[in-house]
Amino acid sequence: MNFLGGINFNDLFNNFIGYIGLKSPLNIIQTIVDIGIVSYVIYKVIILVRETRAWQLIKGIFFILVANELSRLLGLKTINFILNNIITVATIALVVLFQPELRRGLEQIGRSRFRDFFGLEEQGTRIQITAVIEEIVKACVEMSRTYTGALIVIEGSTKLGEIINTGTMLDSHISSELLINIFTPNTPLHDGAVIIRDNKIKAAGCFLPLTDNPNLSKELGTRHRAALGITEVSDSIAIVVSEESGKISFALNGGLTRNLTADTLRKALNKNLLEKGTAGKKLSLWKVKSK
Repeated sequence: MNFLGGINFNDLFNNFIGYIGLKSPLNIIQTIVDIGIVSYVIYKVIILVRETRAWQLIKGIFFILVANELSRLLGLKTINFILNNIITVATIALVVLFQPELRRGLEQIGRSRFRDFFGLEEQGTRIQITAVIEEIVKACVEMSRTYTGALIVIEGSTKLGEIINTGTMLDSHISSELLINIFTPNTPLHDGAVIIRDNKIKAAGCFLPLTDNPNLSKELGTRHRAALGITEVSDSIAIVVSEESGKISFALNGGLTRNLTADTLRKALNKNLLEKGTAGKKLSLWKVKSK
């Protein structure tokens, strides 16, 4: 107690404030703003990669860094040497491994508006997207009932305009009847992709890239592989209706959820288009050539 009583806490606090450079109220405000901006950017980055393959890579890198530090503290020179070299090589390899995520993130930053960055939405746009979601769900349920194969991809921040140029321009309003008609077998635009932008069907007869994931089930056909492929290279959302089983699947960030009902499909679309602040985004639908 005598030791604590001999400490001048006022001088100690002033020395600490002087050490970190807070010499005036303006410095304090600047520091708070600085820390707030950095914290917000880190939070947005975590949200961006949390549900992607990059999140697993980040956890692996974190494990290597912890193991490297532990080997140094424990004097395990051989392990520390190996981990140090792995980290050196991984610094270059990360650019290749994270290429899709880096591209997606930079495109999102470059094309986002100020209000989108802070999650601000317009009620009118939310109503429009809700109506589009209902049309998509209605079309998918009907095509599932009739075993009509289809692939629908909702475009996110990453624009897919280069694929539009491979199809036939339509510029039509969205309706479940029109979507069903386009996906009907033996129609001129059946074997291709339907693209919707600005709440209109912009083009049809376009094609999507296929995933090169070797671990996919043999049950998955070309439509499912195309759905995964487009969601691996962009932040799009893909909906697949199987021609063989009539089952509805949902793809996002390279992952696939199968056997959706009308309610679960609607909830998935609402969650990713409305609740996550993407109401200001334009919508795109795709269909690829079947096997």
